Amino acid sequence: MSQHLVLSLCKNITLVEEVNTQTATLFSPNYKITFHSIKPGMKKVLYSLIKEGADIKQLHDFLEIDEGILAELKLNVYLQKFSQLGWLYYSVFAENNLIAIAVPLCKNTQFANTQIFTESRYLLSRFAYLHLVDEKIVLESPLSKMQIRLFSWQGIAIINQLATPCTYLDLVSQIPNLSINTAKHFLDLLINTQMISEVSIASNIVEQEDLSLEQWEFHDLLFHTCSRMGRHSKRVGGTYRFLDKIDPLPAIKPKMSDNIIKLFKPDLENLKNTDDSFTKVLEERRSIRKYGENPITVQQLGEFLYRSARVKEIIQTQRGEIMSCPYPSAGSLYELELYPVINQCEDISSGMYHYCPLNHQLSLISENMKTLDALVKTASQSLGEQDIPQVIIIMTARFQRVSWKYESIAYSLVLEHVGVLYQTMYLVATAMKLAPCGIGRGNSDLFSKIAGCNYYSETSVGEFALGSRQ
Repeated sequence: MSQHLVLSLCKNITLVEEVNTQTATLFSPNYKITFHSIKPGMKKVLYSLIKEGADIKQLHDFLEIDEGILAELKLNVYLQKFSQLGWLYYSVFAENNLIAIAVPLCKNTQFANTQIFTESRYLLSRFAYLHLVDEKIVLESPLSKMQIRLFSWQGIAIINQLATPCTYLDLVSQIPNLSINTAKHFLDLLINTQMISEVSIASNIVEQEDLSLEQWEFHDLLFHTCSRMGRHSKRVGGTYRFLDKIDPLPAIKPKMSDNIIKLFKPDLENLKNTDDSFTKVLEERRSIRKYGENPITVQQLGEFLYRSARVKEIIQTQRGEIMSCPYPSAGSLYELELYPVINQCEDISSGMYHYCPLNHQLSLISENMKTLDALVKTASQSLGEQDIPQVIIIMTARFQRVSWKYESIAYSLVLEHVGVLYQTMYLVATAMKLAPCGIGRGNSDLFSKIAGCNYYSETSVGEFALGSRQ
């Protein structure tokens, strides 16, 4: 059994040797490294890394034949280059059985080389998580540029034990048939991929001493790293992964009831001459949580929705319908839908409505204010329980409008769209002398239940309060 972690190169790398020129080249789909005047020891190193793998000592011994005292230095240079390219795997074996492999997810995945000590205790990082990938249990963390693929119950058992601080000798005593070498090597793998943290003698967790990291919640950091490039190997952007597999959603959601209210359309040409200047509107924009004695009117609501969110144009493409609206949207997909919850508005009954941005009309969904009170209460609490909002505009996303085209960043784009629609609504409301305020939280489950929407197809992603000014 190896006395160290076993190193190998990823499976998509090939070695091509040219005997006449004494060169050998490592090829991956994106990169290549050529070794000139290659010597027998280096050949052994490369073939070992490509085939069964080898530990550091074995690789050093191969290279020492040719390089002598420079072997360690040269080996470190080569391994660092392989790590920079994201080529180098690290494996743990128990006897001849593979326990786990640390696989790079991107370039520059330097193995930290932190040492494991007999007396030190270790704890699973609060950011680490297990999930299923291609029929394998995988351990990942937003702190790491590597994932650990688990091939044995022993690896999962070790991770379970690390829910409380323990030494590698503790692991050996707690897990049947686990050798000291395997326990130590597995902790080597975990500490150098940032899956575990050392616990000091005073029971302080090293990971928590980083005050910036301490202020991240698990789900926020995971979402951040998974929707940005740099710490994963997933495809990113407009990949159209469901093209010819699933039909794209239409641009316009079908009307949700036959109880329709046609809304007022303002004269935009006249507004160009009468509105305050853009600079004045931008500088006066603020959140207002107190409302006038007289509520917002249905004409004001119609003008507000028309200026903020109407559909200007639908465009047919070979990959589905796209649209043009007053605010920007990735790929012109416009997955956001608006559901005004009317608490107080002149000339319109209280209830929840769906806004059709193409026909500029509202369709009634529910007039049961007892049911809607919970949504209104949540919004009021988010606003500091000042005045109850006269109108709450719930923003939902038809998620598949975005995820049909975009990979890895779909939900990130949805939230960015909520942000730009917020700003558009703020500016329109300011220009109209209304009281706007973005709302920081909402109940997506409750919305789905009231509106009759499938939570995984469409549900709320943002809320916006609107009313008349004092």
